[in-house]
Amino acid sequence: MEAATPYTESKPGMPIDVLDDVADGAEALEAVERLRPDVLLLDIRMPGVDGLEVTRRLCGPDAVEPVDGYRPRIVIVTTFDDDTYVRTALANGACGFLLKDASPALLVEGVRAAAAGDSLISPQITVRLLESMVPDGKSGQSGSAPVEPLPERELDVVRLVAVGRTNAEIAQELLMSMSTVKAHLAHVQRKLQVRNRVEIAAWAWENRQARR
Repeated sequence: MEAATPYTESKPGMPIDVLDDVADGAEALEAVERLRPDVLLLDIRMPGVDGLEVTRRLCGPDAVEPVDGYRPRIVIVTTFDDDTYVRTALANGACGFLLKDASPALLVEGVRAAAAGDSLISPQITVRLLESMVPDGKSGQSGSAPVEPLPERELDVVRLVAVGRTNAEIAQELLMSMSTVKAHLAHVQRKLQVRNRVEIAAWAWENRQARR
């Protein structure tokens, strides 16, 4: 795996096109400007500008809003299984975090999830990381309150997102259609004022809504 690889795909399920393969963060930023990929795979440790800094510049809270609204979706692919890196990457706007020992199928799934506006974190990281967000010795809610209350059905979806269920698994478990699951997630994102399902999951763990 090279330092950064931009991907694009026109429709879900279509072949993934590799647009470029670059050696460092500066080249990654230039490639994004030139090629405007849908998805960017980044390593953490790269010469010069590292992957976390590239992510911050492109998608972080202080990133300049593009005139046309374009932003690449970023998946971190690294050997470093470190919760600090994971938290920093997600806080900077990454929508996925995979380890380099992930199977090719999981890597493809992560790219497709990112292209569809979804998120994927390596299974061995997900619950460990999110469980650590539960404050010790406290009860009740600790995170930010939603701008509107979440009805029980939306909370059911949130709880399953928090333990790593896919949309298809949520639909099967809650006996609802995929379109209904997606509609619930869209409502939840708006009410929680979060960007993706990783942040939904984080909210659930912080607010003791997740159930193992």
